[in-house]
Amino acid sequence: MGAKQLLIALGLGIMGQQLVIAAERDALVPLPSIFDFTDGDGWGVGLGAGIEYESAYDGADEYEFEFDPAGAIQWRDGNNLYFWEGIELGWRGRRADDWLLQGGIRYESGLEADDSDDGRLDGLPDRDSHTVGFFEARRAIGANWRNWIGGRVMGGDSDFGWLGVIAAGHRFGARRDGSGTELFAFVTVGNDEFINKDFGISASDSAASGLEAIDLDGGYRSSGITLIHRRDLGDSLHLLGQAGVELYSDDIRDSAIAREDFEAETGISLIWVF
Repeated sequence: MGAKQLLIALGLGIMGQQLVIAAERDALVPLPSIFDFTDGDGWGVGLGAGIEYESAYDGADEYEFEFDPAGAIQWRDGNNLYFWEGIELGWRGRRADDWLLQGGIRYESGLEADDSDDGRLDGLPDRDSHTVGFFEARRAIGANWRNWIGGRVMGGDSDFGWLGVIAAGHRFGARRDGSGTELFAFVTVGNDEFINKDFGISASDSAASGLEAIDLDGGYRSSGITLIHRRDLGDSLHLLGQAGVELYSDDIRDSAIAREDFEAETGISLIWVF
């Protein structure tokens, strides 16, 4: 979905109590999927590292472990927070307590032949990476952001196209500092440029790689579910976890690039918050 996020994590056994009950931070919104490392105002900096186990590329039948830096640099002024979080640079703000808006730019890497160690993409020309814009809105349903609905749109130049995401989530636990567990489901749609940049195979691509040519239409792309957990291990050390699966549309399954009809990932990170 463009749905891979900055801080990664856990898969099983993450519904338990906090290991250490630390003083609660005043989070912008109390959702594990929305990071706020500030104390309600001023700077918040988190640095750490994580390991994830995921598909080598969208639709791959190969899985790999990957070590990544993790963290964020943020500055908050009341209900507005400016951030650099890995591949995203932008702003988010709370409005009327039950609305969250955010927007900015993000980096999207392109598909490369050496993404497959097993040679599944040999001969396929590398595809460009892009810097794209995004905008997202979430609306709390009921009190304290226990349930929410939202949507995100991401778009770039004509070679990238656009992707839209509709999601609904539920937060477990009573803490309001952003720790706890959150489960959300999502559906993605994209135009033909976006879907073909990952799964399309042109006539020239087919001649170079031997993969069967395919030109995909825009529309429904995928649906999935994601589980996110954040836990304070002390005043400064945070554990961050995420696991999820995304199921592709029937059209995408027809592409020779999509060796599987789903994508899955799980991982864990430790972040030191200054």
